Amino acid sequence: MTNPKSLPAPEQWAPSCWEQVPEVDTILVAVGGGGLMAGVAAAVEGSAKVVAVEPGTAPTLHAALAAGEPVDVAVSGIAADSLGARRAGEIAFSVAVRCGVESVLVRDKDIIEARSALWNDYRIVVEHGAAAAYAALTSGAYVPSADERVAVILCGANTDPATL
Repeated sequence: MTNPKSLPAPEQWAPSCWEQVPEVDTILVAVGGGGLMAGVAAAVEGSAKVVAVEPGTAPTLHAALAAGEPVDVAVSGIAADSLGARRAGEIAFSVAVRCGVESVLVRDKDIIEARSALWNDYRIVVEHGAAAAYAALTSGAYVPSADERVAVILCGANTDPATL
C-alpha cells in the first residue's frame, strides 16, 4: 500500500520542472508501486497527461488497471530491484484511475538499450528502473503525436557505473 507521505509533494518538484519545460503535454514516468506516478499525476491533473511505464516482467499498475483494482503480479527482470512491487498501492491506483493515467509496457531489452543510450548520448547515469520511462520512447511503446511535447522523468541512483 502506498503511504500518502511517500507521494512526492508538487511544491518540491513541479516548480523546477515547469520552469524548465512550462508547456508539457505528456509526462512519462516509470512505475513500481506507484508512489512517484501518483504524486506526478496529482500535481499535473488537468494540465498534462501522465503515462506510466513498466517492465513487461513487472506489470503492477498495468495489471491493476486491467483488473479494475490492485492485484498481485509475478515480478522479475532487469529492473525488478527498483520497479518490482508485486502490487500497486491503493492510493496510487485510485490516483491513476482518477487522473486517467495510461500504462505502457516495455521489454527488458528496451530498458537496457535506453539506459545505454542515456549514457552514450547524454552522459546521464540512471538505474534500469529509471531507464524504463525513456525506453517507452526509444522502443516505440509510446509514440507521441507530431506536435506533442513529452517530458521523461529520470530518477533513481541504484546503479553500478561499471555496467554502463
